[in-house]
Amino acid sequence: MQFKHPAGRLPEPPNPIADDGDETRFCGTCAFSSACVAAGYQKPDLAELQCLVEHVGPFRTGDHVFRTRDPFRAIFAVRSGTVKTRIFDQDGHEQVLGFYLPGEVIGLNAIYPEHFPCDAVALDTAFFCRFSFPAMSALAARLPALQQHLFRMLSKELGSASLLAGDHSADERVSAFLVDLANRYAACGFSGSRFHLSMSRGDIANYLRLAAETVSRVLSRLRNQQLIRIQGREIELLDPVRLRQIGRALLDG
Repeated sequence: MQFKHPAGRLPEPPNPIADDGDETRFCGTCAFSSACVAAGYQKPDLAELQCLVEHVGPFRTGDHVFRTRDPFRAIFAVRSGTVKTRIFDQDGHEQVLGFYLPGEVIGLNAIYPEHFPCDAVALDTAFFCRFSFPAMSALAARLPALQQHLFRMLSKELGSASLLAGDHSADERVSAFLVDLANRYAACGFSGSRFHLSMSRGDIANYLRLAAETVSRVLSRLRNQQLIRIQGREIELLDPVRLRQIGRALLDG
């Protein structure tokens, strides 16, 4: 990372690809390890699950992980990198639906229609675990903890679709976006206060249903208020409590 901090260069984040686990340990960004460990399952107990997993990648910036209307046969857990999902309206305009970080799963919204309802595009070099969904469903029926975790992830996926619903100001939307992103980075083992924005200002604006110029103005205003420090795509949240207060209508809704 190139963003300078008064105390020096920001520390490098952990490399999830370098932490692929072994016969007894889960990978550092396994999307299912927390549920399995909490229920008393260790990796040796889940040998069948490992048979369902295929490591795929690298996908380079702009590569499609899957495309709209591709048949749904698997879900993808991000091991490294960042992904956006998107659709195009009837006039060919792109609409960004969400962003996915290491440890998060894409493809859950394809379960019912049995085909992917959107594109998934890599925003930087990305690697994935691809899980056969039919086989995983059969295994989840025998492992209640895994089944409940799938339901929780699906519920979270549906809930995130309404994150930006309602009439909210640009400051509220951008602040909520930054706090939500920070929380998600922290949940997957990265810094929750200093991180790299893999997505462009245009993608952020599209997702937040704002103009790119508006997002830039809000970021400048937050910086001038000393709530964030930003240089290029490197950002540090200096006052996450205040940012949460600004975006609380979206974060707590």
